[in-house]
Amino acid sequence: MSASPTLSSTTTSFTPLSRRFSLTFRQNSNPTTSFPRKRPLVKIPRTRRVVVVKSQATAPASSEAVELTGIASEMKAWVYGEYGGVDVLKLDSNVGVPEVKEDQLLLKVVAAALNPVDGKRRQGKFKATDSPLPTVPGYDVAGVVVKVGSEVKDFKVGDEVYGNVNEKALEGPKQFGSLAEYTAVEPKLLAPKPKNLSFAEAAGLPLAIETAYEGLERTGFSAGKSILVLNGSGGVGSLVIQLAKQVFGASRVAATSSTRNLELLKSLGADLAIDYTKENFEDLPEKFDVVYDAIGQCERAVKVVKEGGSVVALTGAVTAPGFRFVVTSNGQVLRKLNPFLESGKVKAIVDPKGPFPFSQVVEAFSYLETNRAVGKVVIHPIP
Repeated sequence: MSASPTLSSTTTSFTPLSRRFSLTFRQNSNPTTSFPRKRPLVKIPRTRRVVVVKSQATAPASSEAVELTGIASEMKAWVYGEYGGVDVLKLDSNVGVPEVKEDQLLLKVVAAALNPVDGKRRQGKFKATDSPLPTVPGYDVAGVVVKVGSEVKDFKVGDEVYGNVNEKALEGPKQFGSLAEYTAVEPKLLAPKPKNLSFAEAAGLPLAIETAYEGLERTGFSAGKSILVLNGSGGVGSLVIQLAKQVFGASRVAATSSTRNLELLKSLGADLAIDYTKENFEDLPEKFDVVYDAIGQCERAVKVVKEGGSVVALTGAVTAPGFRFVVTSNGQVLRKLNPFLESGKVKAIVDPKGPFPFSQVVEAFSYLETNRAVGKVVIHPIP
């Protein structure tokens, strides 16, 4: 395995947008998308204006400028019409902009992030409860509001927001996800983008930080308790470490990773960084109030939890007293955590191989599915 760049305790940097992306009208177009025609294209007046991000290469991450330009009724999006590996993903330039209901808003997607659930869904592991194919994948998003339904009160055109667009990850997730130029979202799933974070950094947070937070809440985690985080360098694990320490007041945080990521664990607040390639956490002389298993080792995890303690198992087989849950997207959780993000107490970690450009979504998914990513795999910029 090749060495990865060392991550410091500051937020991982990313390559900002260096050029302007404008969208033009397509007159008398003949769409080739295979999306069912029972979902008509949104008819957007030529006079409609939309916010598109334009960044200055020398500007700090939190000062990405925005300006207005016109849009078309079609968009570029990554689509798959059958279940399978990464090869089923296709870039389509003629996908209809999703309809916006009265209780929704339309986002111009600036950045998106990939999650393991995206891959499992694409592979057909949730067929029974999935939305119809073809599908535009993507849960995490950071972008700019360009249209609001009549019932939307919390946001207005021009607002910079972030969130997980699917309230329930496995129950009828959106047919039009975030790996597209536009996506329609219910405002209750969104929060204002933290002012100090770039769109790329913000996009990597929602599903992972909501999962980390909900898992800790479900265990009854509170100040003075101890926790062991398995896969502490991953998207969820890196945030569990920080939330446990900074938000919940953990007395002791231990976490596992490979040798190359031990310093990252310490920088995030781990009191004990365990190299899983050299030692077994079951051999530790201590036990923990909570074990947060973000890698799929519940059978081992239950051996190091205190009597009456809890084991959160995100993947793999579950052994009692371990339990599993499916996260519920909630913009109020993001709003609650925004002060910790804006103060720098909780940091966004973007994998140093990224962000990946929109044209390299297949490569980004292939990398994510090696299980070697550090923090989140982010797609940015999106045209």
